[in-house]
Amino acid sequence: MALTRLSLRDFRNHAATRLDGMATFNVLVGENGAGKTNVLEAISLFSPGRGMRRAHPADMASNKGAGDFAVAAELEDGAVQLNTATTPATPGRRTVRINGAETPATRLAEWLAMTWLTPAMDRLFAEGATARRRFLDRLVLAGEPGHARIATRYEGALRERNRLLGEADEPDPVWLDALETQMAETGAQLAASRRALVERLNTALAAQDDGPFARPILAYNGETPVDASAFAAALRNGRRRDRAAGRTLTGPHRDDLDVVMAAKNAPAAHCSTGEQKALLISIVLAHAALPDAGGERPRLLLLDEIAAHLDPLRRSALYERLAASGAQVWMTGTEPSPFADLPAPAAFWRVDEGKVERI
Repeated sequence: MALTRLSLRDFRNHAATRLDGMATFNVLVGENGAGKTNVLEAISLFSPGRGMRRAHPADMASNKGAGDFAVAAELEDGAVQLNTATTPATPGRRTVRINGAETPATRLAEWLAMTWLTPAMDRLFAEGATARRRFLDRLVLAGEPGHARIATRYEGALRERNRLLGEADEPDPVWLDALETQMAETGAQLAASRRALVERLNTALAAQDDGPFARPILAYNGETPVDASAFAAALRNGRRRDRAAGRTLTGPHRDDLDVVMAAKNAPAAHCSTGEQKALLISIVLAHAALPDAGGERPRLLLLDEIAAHLDPLRRSALYERLAASGAQVWMTGTEPSPFADLPAPAAFWRVDEGKVERI
């Protein structure tokens, strides 16, 4: 079991919401706009990053821009307590506490392995590479809790290098050496972890049948050296070019995830919206089935409106594979009927204008 209790105070449209008695499958039902996705977003804040909507903390409070909010979760019936909150004085800064001690948000990955799918991700393969890198990093993070810390160090050094390259004066080469060393060490690790996961997912996907969900073939599209010394040399040799461009042109921040639909041998971006969603579901299910997808940490899957457009056959297959994953699953829908075939144990809540009632 992962979450056993969750409470929201002044979060989005939830003034005071409390959920307990969680099961393997947890379903939130209600009209559109009732606040179902807000509950999933609150849970997603217990993973490194900005949550499933990537919203600014001030926008999550009920009183937008001026108020504060708090979200609390308990794991294993209170054995671990997680809290995240803002204050009226600092509405743009979200703090994280684990068992009462304030800690960097990257430490959350040590306690939970979390992945999500939202309707906004349906066009993941047709849009920019940034979202695909973020998606891939989320999958890596579920298996490697240190991935968030490595990514944070890389991004910090990258921002500073870009700042120096953009200045009118020639950058200090000694300072560039130091930044590039940090970028090379962390960037090579990021690229290596991404490549390794893509290979493992391809192996898992190749062993699956072509149905009921479309089978994707993945490729890591990037030239980032996985050897730190080679990456450092590439950065050093590219200083003049990068200074002319005003940004760093080599590194995992420019890599991409390519996806092809196996049955049609077509890039995912050229497939229909429904096919793209099916490919995305296949990737997430394959990842959830990896033996060490979460290591020894509890695993959570947040699936927003995932059953809405699936026929009964695909819904049944989805639930069967989710049950086999061993993860705690959270889903939303407008009515309970699409979830009638969920295997036990399952818990249902009705959400209505920010109020939640067990059904």
